[in-house]
Amino acid sequence: MGSSALNRALNKMAEAEIEPGAREVFAHYFRLLEAGETGMIPEETIEPLDMEALADVDVDDAAAKRALATTAVIKLNGGLGTSMGMDRAKSLLCVRRGLSFLDIIARQILSLRAAYDAPLPLIFMNSFRTTEDTMAALARYEDLPVKGVPLEFLQNKEPKLLVKDLSPVSWPKDPSLEWCPPGHGDIYTALVGSGLLDQLLEAGYERVFVSNSDNLGATPDPKVAGWFAESGAPFAIEAVRRTAADRKGGHFARRTSDGRIILRETAQTLDRDKADLADLERHRFTSTNNLWFDLAAMKQALVQRQGVLGLPLIRNVKNVDPGDPSSPEVIQIETAMGAAIEVFEGARTIEVGRERFVPVKTTDDLLVLRSDVYDLGSDFVLEQTGERIPLITLDRDVYRLVGEFDKRFPQGAPSLRGAESLTVEGDWTFEPNVTVTGAVSLDRQPGAQRVATGTVLDG
Repeated sequence: MGSSALNRALNKMAEAEIEPGAREVFAHYFRLLEAGETGMIPEETIEPLDMEALADVDVDDAAAKRALATTAVIKLNGGLGTSMGMDRAKSLLCVRRGLSFLDIIARQILSLRAAYDAPLPLIFMNSFRTTEDTMAALARYEDLPVKGVPLEFLQNKEPKLLVKDLSPVSWPKDPSLEWCPPGHGDIYTALVGSGLLDQLLEAGYERVFVSNSDNLGATPDPKVAGWFAESGAPFAIEAVRRTAADRKGGHFARRTSDGRIILRETAQTLDRDKADLADLERHRFTSTNNLWFDLAAMKQALVQRQGVLGLPLIRNVKNVDPGDPSSPEVIQIETAMGAAIEVFEGARTIEVGRERFVPVKTTDDLLVLRSDVYDLGSDFVLEQTGERIPLITLDRDVYRLVGEFDKRFPQGAPSLRGAESLTVEGDWTFEPNVTVTGAVSLDRQPGAQRVATGTVLDG
């Protein structure tokens, strides 16, 4: 079954002109999948991880400036935001003052270049679905490209595999749905295949800062750059303390067999270990997906491993058409880029403030970002205005899609600066100048409801 199915998948990739290195990586994971590998990380094989905090680190201005001068920035930008009802690059979503994620990212980089007199090239890892929209939106920033460094490179794509026999799925209704991205762990394969890794080394860059384009807190901070450069570590990830909002998310741990730091994702956690996953006192730190790596060390690891870093497999089961639960079940072979931390001896983690972790995965997150919980400074860096980030839980049946969400906040978000939490059940539309303080719940009512202008919702 496996060899025949694998050959069909590889032939399909070759016909789509997927570069040979990416095909070899896919084959590596296919064979693991065929052998029954699940990628699961049992609780008994790991122990909790503690780490130093950036707040306790001293980095002088000169060291920070030197580090930033030889740092390149990569933004992962392959997502469409389909879970929020979008059909184009998620980073085009308007988030603040009429600006999209892309607008703010570009202005953050331009501001840092001016402040530190650093080239600081910005590079987007786009997917075949996001490249056109993204590059068109960035065209207005004429000063953004850096000579000798491309503004984008493309992540690879791979066939979705039928659960029943691992053969590549055929879906004539929409052939594009036969393909999926290999997870953000593909960044390392794509860096090599595109030639970008060698380009950056030849241009004199020493390290790369990588983060998600939907996390506006993830700027190439000079202090973090200086800390990483001075640490001598080949690889590092920024971490934050887990909160109630992170109970179902991944976390850092130390593997007991060899002492290496690992990143365990939810999809790699056995059902019997879900209680430990949710224990915020046992596993205290989650990944921001803001990572730093030394370019020379990455090149050496990829050469030694013949282009296959060997990141843990993530077996993701979905429907071939995500919008049609009756469509065939498929496996998407994925890896997480943060999992590369276990590849490198001497890799580090560092605790950073929550202001560096402002991901927007749902409209709950979007409401916080659009509210007065954050100010946008003159350098376009987010500044948290209150003591805490409120926990927002909006009715999924009403607010999940951006279009429906926008209808119910027609004049923007309510004031959430003093809020602890906001839970909305049912259909509520918020008029202008609504203030939420404390822990507030709006219960489901018959029919659509409105929160009137000037209302103070006090929990």
